Amino acid sequence: MELVEDIVIVGAGIAGLTTALGLHRLGIRSLVLESHDSLRITGFALAIWTNAWKALDAVGISESLRRRHTRLLGVMTTSTVSGLPTAETQYSAAGTQRDHEVRCVQRKILMETLVNELPSGTIKFSSKVVSIEQSGNLKLIHLSDGSILKAKVLLGCDGVNSAVAKWLGFKAPAFVGRFAVRGSVYYENGHGFEPKLFQFIGEGFRSGFVACDDKTMYWFATFSTSMSSQEMEESPAKVKQFVLSKLGKVADDFKAVVRDTELENLSLAPLRFRHPWDILWGPTSKSNVCVAGDAFHPMTPDIGQGGCAALEDGVILARCLGEALRDKQGIRSEEYRRIEMGLKNYAKERRWRAFELISTAYMVGYIQTSNGKILSFLRNKVLGGFFAGQQLKLASFDCGKLTTS
Repeated sequence: MELVEDIVIVGAGIAGLTTALGLHRLGIRSLVLESHDSLRITGFALAIWTNAWKALDAVGISESLRRRHTRLLGVMTTSTVSGLPTAETQYSAAGTQRDHEVRCVQRKILMETLVNELPSGTIKFSSKVVSIEQSGNLKLIHLSDGSILKAKVLLGCDGVNSAVAKWLGFKAPAFVGRFAVRGSVYYENGHGFEPKLFQFIGEGFRSGFVACDDKTMYWFATFSTSMSSQEMEESPAKVKQFVLSKLGKVADDFKAVVRDTELENLSLAPLRFRHPWDILWGPTSKSNVCVAGDAFHPMTPDIGQGGCAALEDGVILARCLGEALRDKQGIRSEEYRRIEMGLKNYAKERRWRAFELISTAYMVGYIQTSNGKILSFLRNKVLGGFFAGQQLKLASFDCGKLTTS
């Protein structure tokens, strides 16, 4: 059985749902294919920086998220070796980068907010893409249940293992040699932490603790380890103890957050990224196909911009497609030419931004988790404020509104 759809989005993650909502706001219908049987909310929470709030403003869901999440005042970085602070930056006043809005948003709430604004039937769950074929100007999308979709436009928002990115010709993302563990704790009577990002660095290990609201704490850690990925996945209790052992002279109230984390509220993932040169020269779009989010620019989490960049992608991709489809009077071949140009415009607009984010994240992660004496000295004595300044600089980006008129 073959069904025909104008716009098919593969992946109901942040990029896919934001794109779908942006198109919906422009009066354009799309179908989102999700391989899982429900929304994916692994990771528990993510930092939403100023640039991402502008994207959320553009699609009209920012205020409900603001009301449910605490605005952060700044970031304090502390050495796990000495227990002493090495840098502190206020988000409201940092040189020329002023009045930044940063909140730690629960992923489940973000995803459900996006979905609730979409028309019923937009998402088709349990729809895994197994292959893609060309059929004239259309793309044939073969699903694991044997059904086939014909699409006028195919948008790959299907994560680091993207089937669409593979079809375009992108190489598989590279493993950076580090893992990330994330956890979340709910305190019925409140957690009592200040609204700041508390970051701890030392001996090849980086961790952070941040409040989502008055009762929910989110924490993360990135590290290299001799344990295999399979070993860690099979023994989350062992991972939890490993994190506690690496916290060194971190204050006991932060260690207590890790201890209080239930094992089912831990997630583990190897860190992967796309080489920056693949972003510059890779096939981001081809005819009526393109990629967004982690399918396009997977990056390490060291600057907290992965989810933010996916939100930017969604707004810009919806805008470029909206402009391409605005004039519905042209003949069919002309419409495909406009679609191709719209996707090329999206790729052109996002290429250097993605290159900068991936490169900066990799550099920051490399230095912050280094064991070398020189890099450790620079990290603790010189570069703490520089890293925070870079984050604020990257967060100053404005993706614009859904329409240019």
